[in-house]
Amino acid sequence: MTTAPATITGIDAYLDAAARCGGSVAPLLEALRATPPGSLLPLPGSGRTAERFRGLARVAAVDVTAARVIEPHLDAVAILAEADAPEPEHGTTWGVFAAEAPGDALLACREQDRWVLRGRKPWCSLAGRLTSALVTASTPEGGRRMFAVSMGAPGVTVEAAQWVARGLAEVVSGPVAFDHSPARPVGGDGWYLDRPGFRWGAIGVAACWWGGCLPIVDALIARARKRPDDTILAARAGELYRRLDAGRLALDDAAARIDEHEVPDPAVLAHAVRGTVADAVAATLDAAREVLGPAALAFDEGLARRCADLELYVSQYHRGRDDASLAGHLAGGLLAW
Repeated sequence: MTTAPATITGIDAYLDAAARCGGSVAPLLEALRATPPGSLLPLPGSGRTAERFRGLARVAAVDVTAARVIEPHLDAVAILAEADAPEPEHGTTWGVFAAEAPGDALLACREQDRWVLRGRKPWCSLAGRLTSALVTASTPEGGRRMFAVSMGAPGVTVEAAQWVARGLAEVVSGPVAFDHSPARPVGGDGWYLDRPGFRWGAIGVAACWWGGCLPIVDALIARARKRPDDTILAARAGELYRRLDAGRLALDDAAARIDEHEVPDPAVLAHAVRGTVADAVAATLDAAREVLGPAALAFDEGLARRCADLELYVSQYHRGRDDASLAGHLAGGLLAW
């Protein structure tokens, strides 16, 4: 199951880097530094959201690590555009650090005529290798606000991470400490989470998950063709195609609705799309283990790494908690057709 040909030009250099990266982030970051941020993929809601989602899926189909690196960079570009903030400078690489964890707190406060950050932020992916980041912090009013920071600014310390993951091995996520580090506010209190674009970014991640499945499904379909008498194998290949096609339709429908600005509740759309795609990913990884088996996972380096990368990436989705959140947004009539 392969993606349809796409006419995406700004991302071609990054796709070349993805094809040769072998799971290493160095060539990927080099490609991002060499490409003007606004030329990579269209912004969500720009009338070309389907192209954005297809582009993310296309990157992940080449290499899942490459998708994991570019997606937050593109999300940062979109967030800054939504806030009417200056576009990231050419040569910069960006992350979005918005996770929270018990025991870690990041506070923003005013000192004279500037904002500074104090405290610790967990789960900062690639923090030691990026030039810049968008970071959420608590404000004196008790709200949560986003700030742009330079990772080389005074008081910014990337702490050592106990990163032992076999998937996304070089996309190290660890804590960053801030000690009166200068920061520039992006939007007001609550803006980051309340805006529809927060949900569009979450759907973009699902597009990456979807694209990461494609080579695995292609391998299963190829094996089924070689064994026409194996009806169990054929059934599994057919099931996966059906699940992935449902995910594609969900992503395509979401892109159209985003561009038409016809989304009554962005959270409902995002949860539904992400859940549909995550279910397809789980079925794909199960089939890789059960059908392709230990030989493929032990001796096919590309397939083994892809499965490990994809399994860690999709673990961002928490089925029970996210479905419960979805239920909290539901109201009568949303399923009317």
